[in-house]
Amino acid sequence: MFASGMEHSIKISSLSGIDQAAREFLQETEGYTVIAFYAPMGAGKTTFTTAICRVLGVREDAVSSPSFSIVNEYRTASGDPLYHFDFYRITKPEEALDIGLYDYLDSGFPCIIEWPENIEDLLPEETLRVSITVGDDESRTLHWETL
Repeated sequence: MFASGMEHSIKISSLSGIDQAAREFLQETEGYTVIAFYAPMGAGKTTFTTAICRVLGVREDAVSSPSFSIVNEYRTASGDPLYHFDFYRITKPEEALDIGLYDYLDSGFPCIIEWPENIEDLLPEETLRVSITVGDDESRTLHWETL
């Protein structure tokens, strides 16, 4: 189904190119429903998630970091749900399980996860793990490997 061990990266030089980067990312990651973003605070996880949502037709004013609610549900242009998780404040895996994590992950709908490090042991094997690094020029580079 997926090419074995292929490395991918997308460089985002400025915010003006973020929607194009989101379109490219969605094309290159088609078939993955659980996407985990690994990045330090301020690297742009929520900003890139917002761009993905915008490309998928989610009303932009609906998108926000679910820091306090853990998960936000958005509707894409097609009416399908997209789930956006923020596990920054999670200290025990049970907290993620209490919100019904596996119901979301097994739904077949996109699940975008910020701070996946805090629930690493709960992530399914087929999770697409994406790192975001910040360049000296303030650019962002997304890097991932397909299975």
